[in-house]
Amino acid sequence: MSNPFAFLGLNIGTQGGMQPGSMGGPMPMGNLPMPPPPHPPQMDPSLNNQPLQFNINKNKPPMALTAEEKEREERHMMKKERDMHDLGMPDLMMPGHMGPNMGFQPMMGPDPMMGNMMMGPVTSFSQYGGFMGPSMGGLAPLGPPPEPEKEAIHTKSCALYPPAPGVPPPSTRERPPGCRTVFVGGLPENMTEDMLREIFDSCGSICSIRLSKKNFAHIRFDHEESVDKSLYVSGFRVQIGDSPDKANTGRMHVDFAQARDDLYEWECKQRILAREQRHHQRMVEDRLRPPSPPPIIHYSDHEAMALSEKLKGDDTFVKSSQILITWLERGDCNKRTANAFYSMVQSSNSHVRRLLNEKMVHEEEVQKMKEKFRHRMEGILRQLDQIETVFTSACKQKAWDHFTKAQRKNIDMWKKQCEEIKATQQDEFLSERQEDEMEMSDSEDSEEPVAKKKKQQENAHLLNLKDENDSLKCQLEAYKNEVDLVKQESKNSVAEIEKRLKTTQQALQGMQQQLMNSNQQLKAGEAELAQLRQLKQNKTSEASGEKTPTKEEKQVETPSSSVTPVTDREARLIGLISTFLHVHPFGASVDYISSFLQRCEIVIRSSDIEDLLERFATLFKQELHGVGASIEKRWLFTGFKV
Repeated sequence: MSNPFAFLGLNIGTQGGMQPGSMGGPMPMGNLPMPPPPHPPQMDPSLNNQPLQFNINKNKPPMALTAEEKEREERHMMKKERDMHDLGMPDLMMPGHMGPNMGFQPMMGPDPMMGNMMMGPVTSFSQYGGFMGPSMGGLAPLGPPPEPEKEAIHTKSCALYPPAPGVPPPSTRERPPGCRTVFVGGLPENMTEDMLREIFDSCGSICSIRLSKKNFAHIRFDHEESVDKSLYVSGFRVQIGDSPDKANTGRMHVDFAQARDDLYEWECKQRILAREQRHHQRMVEDRLRPPSPPPIIHYSDHEAMALSEKLKGDDTFVKSSQILITWLERGDCNKRTANAFYSMVQSSNSHVRRLLNEKMVHEEEVQKMKEKFRHRMEGILRQLDQIETVFTSACKQKAWDHFTKAQRKNIDMWKKQCEEIKATQQDEFLSERQEDEMEMSDSEDSEEPVAKKKKQQENAHLLNLKDENDSLKCQLEAYKNEVDLVKQESKNSVAEIEKRLKTTQQALQGMQQQLMNSNQQLKAGEAELAQLRQLKQNKTSEASGEKTPTKEEKQVETPSSSVTPVTDREARLIGLISTFLHVHPFGASVDYISSFLQRCEIVIRSSDIEDLLERFATLFKQELHGVGASIEKRWLFTGFKV
């Protein structure tokens, strides 16, 4: 076992006594020294993938402290001395200094005080390089609080194990301004972008990942806060899957990266902030700057003539009067220019009559507005009375029993609100009216109180309004009854009309079916008649002994017999119609064909088109489409059908 007190010149054995050559004497068995602090676990060099750290401050002078840093350091030392003094500890300025009471003496030598101190019970080893004797009270050393232990992180494809406790955190470079990119080194050879995205996705949204073949990567985040979160996993050991081989394990190192894109975006933001700050400062300066007076032109004969004309105008009088005042205050009026100034003053005086006329006009407008306001207020009060009567009639027993509890509550609340609003509006209107009448009475020196007369008139007016409201209410109820009757009659008439329409539709469908059956029967009869005629002709030819023509001879003879004379106009119409119907395989009506021919600048009636189509039955065929009232006759082109 190594001796933890060798730096003091002591050689303490395992039994608590001092070895020969040590100072003091034998130490009692009951007062054993504290065991040495545990050493940190040794790191396996084969598993250390942490990047090399170089001392960049070598052979450089130390940086000078600023005044604020010096003051902060002095305050920290004074606070530390004050805390130790409150705890009953001697002042410790630096390691090895034993305080003013103990003196600075060498450790090697037969000092009785030192021997007694060393022979006493050793409670703990001070962090300042000395022992804490019994006078210290067994206080724990003052130091920074321990950091919380990091936990392992497991993802779908890999696992991250934290470093051993007590291992110093890996060093990082100075953070560049606007840094959003981190350097990740010490990655396993089999690491992929998806695995990196799984590891760093919890830090924030990732913009891009650039993975190198040399076991490092650059990760760019969308926000700067994500960079601080990603530094937490620096120093973790990465293991892909369950295989601990070198290709699947590595010691991760995360550090700030200096990217041109981050610097460019940060500079852009700084320029925008500076621009906004300058704009804000300029706005503040413009707002605080006093307004500059308008420029005043200098006096001259030409400017005086122009100003005299401007003084006559109503719109330009204000600005021109300011110029005249400035000229008079400057002393531009003298014997030579006295007549010009007199004419300008006379022009200014001519506006007095105009201003008085405008005042009278405005007073008349104010009076008219008062009258209009009075009439409008009377209308509003009248409508409020009507609304109040509506609520009173609704609260009567005849209608009140049909409302629900919630509806009654709302009606009561609305009625109270209406009464309050009506009372306040009526008081305001009466007070304003009374003030106006008082003014009128004062001007006319009338002795009778106007307010009483107005109240009487208003009461009579209110009574008349109530009577009118009752009569209007009766009329409204009568109108409602009539409307209900009309609605009921209209419903009945609509139902009857619908029934009639259904019966007519059924009748039309039956007639249509009968018509189709009759057409089929007619066609069958015509076919039988043609067969009978053919048989009759064959029998007559056999009886007469004539030779019956063959089928080929008939086919040769039929075209010559069926040929009808066709004019040029009819041939053109047949060509256009056949082309149009060929494009419409489902057929077209006669009106549709007529509209097409009119677009082709051919004037023809619909009846002529129908006659032409019936003449050439081998080319055109008529069919019926639709059901009921929507039956439509359509013509089809059958020239290509065999």
